[in-house]
Amino acid sequence: MFENVLTYPRPRLLESLIAHMGTDEVKVLTGVRRCGKSTLLRMFADRLRANGIAESNLFFKQLDAAGLPFDYAARDLYEELSAAYRAADKNGTFVILLDEVQEVAGWEKVVRRFQTQPDTDIYLTGSNAMLLSGELATYIAGRYVEIPVYPFSFEEYVSCRALQDESSDSPDVLLADYMRYGGMPALLAMGPANESRAAEVLDAIFNTIVVKDVASRYGIRDLATFDKIARYLFATSGNLFSVRRIVNTLKSSGVVISPQTLDEQIRMLEQAFVIYAAEQSGLRGKQILRPQRKYYPVDNGFRNYALGFAGVDAGFQLEGIVYMELLRRGWTVHVGALPTGEVDFVARRGSAMRYVQVTASMADEATRERELAPLRAVGDSFPKVVVTLEPYGVGTTQDGIAVIRAVDWLLDVDGDMGDR
Repeated sequence: MFENVLTYPRPRLLESLIAHMGTDEVKVLTGVRRCGKSTLLRMFADRLRANGIAESNLFFKQLDAAGLPFDYAARDLYEELSAAYRAADKNGTFVILLDEVQEVAGWEKVVRRFQTQPDTDIYLTGSNAMLLSGELATYIAGRYVEIPVYPFSFEEYVSCRALQDESSDSPDVLLADYMRYGGMPALLAMGPANESRAAEVLDAIFNTIVVKDVASRYGIRDLATFDKIARYLFATSGNLFSVRRIVNTLKSSGVVISPQTLDEQIRMLEQAFVIYAAEQSGLRGKQILRPQRKYYPVDNGFRNYALGFAGVDAGFQLEGIVYMELLRRGWTVHVGALPTGEVDFVARRGSAMRYVQVTASMADEATRERELAPLRAVGDSFPKVVVTLEPYGVGTTQDGIAVIRAVDWLLDVDGDMGDR
């Protein structure tokens, strides 16, 4: 048994890193703070050591470490790397692993210089999307590969709970816990969660994100308003978002903010990987001139954290979990807009496409017809799926729509919706 769930190897992510070993691209692990990027990088370093890479050829630097000097700069990083490179065994590959690189201004110039050195393999982690959209992309001319890292999937959550000797809990019980508290590794490392522990851990993570990855980076001074915006997005995830409606809601509570500022602050949350957007996409050839979006927190624990763990809206909670799972499995996800309805998710991956509806229950006939009607209205032959919490009505309808229990779909990561 692992003494600490934070050492859970996350084999799919680790194998993805291993598959990119020795390539010319800079490997960039991106994701919200505290989702496990640093641990994954350390485990990868351990795998390299086990495979025979000499310690002198491994350079690992955590750039948000508490002991790092306040004035640590790109020049310091360059000098350390240069000294390590000179001391490395030139018969082997020199591997650079830099954790939270966005903490050092000018780091991208250092990375570019070492990318041009022979037999050098570079891996980075970062907690802000500007990592890829700014200087890095310019300096390395697109020669990078992004490896998204998310909080634990339900499959990983089940494995971790088993390591904690909680394997006697049924998958349905574990899914209820996962829906309520989420899969942030820091929370799971403390054992089975409860409300007070979840609130404490998620509050600490959220405040770190706000202060370190958003407010300090973008110079936000009105943290109270920013906090309200983030919590509102968490609490209302799964609803189509209207900037004007939110501006009016805030105004009624005494908070004045312009639509432009609201848009900018939402974008900052996206760049910190704390929320993700699914934009409307017209189906059956109907284009949407002004598409709206749905926003989902990176982890369902944040939704319940914003709602005081009230446990309401099981359908919306499940919707957020399904959305993030689709992203984990490599799908690009939109909201499907029809003239008289909506398909929750239109998932695309290469030439493949899937239509996905999400509902808490299919037991009631009226609800069943409401969920199936948009899928039937699409009219093409791509697979159509309904993911539901309850076991009632599962199977395949006469017109070929698969109705799947959420617990089965989430664990079947290599099935039809999750083939990699």
